[in-house]
Amino acid sequence: MANRFCFEALDRSLNDIINNDDDSISPFGGRVVVFGGDFRQTLPVIPGGSRSDIVNATINSSYLWDDCQVLSLTKNMRLQNNLDMTSVTELKEFSKWILDVGDGKISEPNDGYAEIKIPDEFLIKEFDDPIDAIVRSTYPNLLEQYKNEEFLKSRAVLASTIEIVDKINDYVLSTLPGNIIKK
Repeated sequence: MANRFCFEALDRSLNDIINNDDDSISPFGGRVVVFGGDFRQTLPVIPGGSRSDIVNATINSSYLWDDCQVLSLTKNMRLQNNLDMTSVTELKEFSKWILDVGDGKISEPNDGYAEIKIPDEFLIKEFDDPIDAIVRSTYPNLLEQYKNEEFLKSRAVLASTIEIVDKINDYVLSTLPGNIIKK
């Protein structure tokens, strides 16, 4: 999530550019601006900042917040992709679990720190090489399916750093036939 000062700078810039009458200043120069995001995800980074500094940097601490209208997405679009009933059920269960974690419904009451037990069906437990295990679990039969666009589009590996993404990409490319061409 971006720091609220980014949104406020955009607001001031649009008001400077669009509004000629100082008495009629409205947020973002009267233009509709759409932001997307999830408050359960990454908060603004404030180097050396306290918890209150981080909370103060969020958009809902801005003077703009009173003029915002929050709309919630309620339909899981992945469930619209002609999945078999087993896949739909699994995806619904996983989606509910993720939302419950984000809403704080999974763990016991806590003081800001909590341990969350990840269900066994979401874990890859036995492996020698973690990257190989992730790729085999996410892309079963990759060598037979790597040209199948639907197979590839329906899967993703999320990683915490670009270095891990690069390792996974390099590993996958090393397993596929053909030559690697780098630009």
